[in-house]
Amino acid sequence: MTIVDQRRLLPGQAAAPPGPVDVTSMYVVHHAFRRDLTAFKAAVIGTPLEDRYTWRALAGRWGKFREILHKHHTGEDAGLWPLLMARANSDGRATLEAMESEHAEIDPLLTSCTAGFERLAAYADADARDALEVRMVALKEHLTRHLDHEERDAMALVQRYLVNADWHRLEQEHFKPGYAPRDMPFLASWIMYRLPAEHFDQVRASMAGLPMELLWRLLWRRPFERRERLAFRYV
Repeated sequence: MTIVDQRRLLPGQAAAPPGPVDVTSMYVVHHAFRRDLTAFKAAVIGTPLEDRYTWRALAGRWGKFREILHKHHTGEDAGLWPLLMARANSDGRATLEAMESEHAEIDPLLTSCTAGFERLAAYADADARDALEVRMVALKEHLTRHLDHEERDAMALVQRYLVNADWHRLEQEHFKPGYAPRDMPFLASWIMYRLPAEHFDQVRASMAGLPMELLWRLLWRRPFERRERLAFRYV
């Protein structure tokens, strides 16, 4: 059995259990979630209440974050956890049940944060900003704890019970179908944004090879980064 070398951890990553499955795609998405949570928390604190333009940009960008996170969790709930549940022992099944429970805890926080961003995109409401800051802190704590747990324990189950063919099928059937071709410019740029240079080679495969990389470098990267600077201008 070939063991995939995944010892190089991305910033914030809790673990990378060794095994036969190349789960780079999972780890780079987690990196982007962590990066966004930090940026949104700082933006909520630092953006002036009266700056409607920036709050609208933040609300739109938050919608993208929430959509990707929802699709990610849906793919896990519908595909990854059931497959592992059928193969794992009792301890493993307890971990998977915890994964599902943690998703359920995160969903209401996402909903309340969405309402907060929408409110601040429309009105200069100091109480709404204070409430959003509290909810954003709670979301960051819950989601970071969940990602850590998943990387330490759920990914260990992936390496114990799955092979690369299983992972490829899961991506094709449960993760990638949620995205249309029109989503690729944002998704590829979102994944690559502020990714440490030493990890770039790890993500080439998840970008579908050289054509996707060239499109990102030549066409998609600069517009994405320009929009990031507008939304997070006070970070």
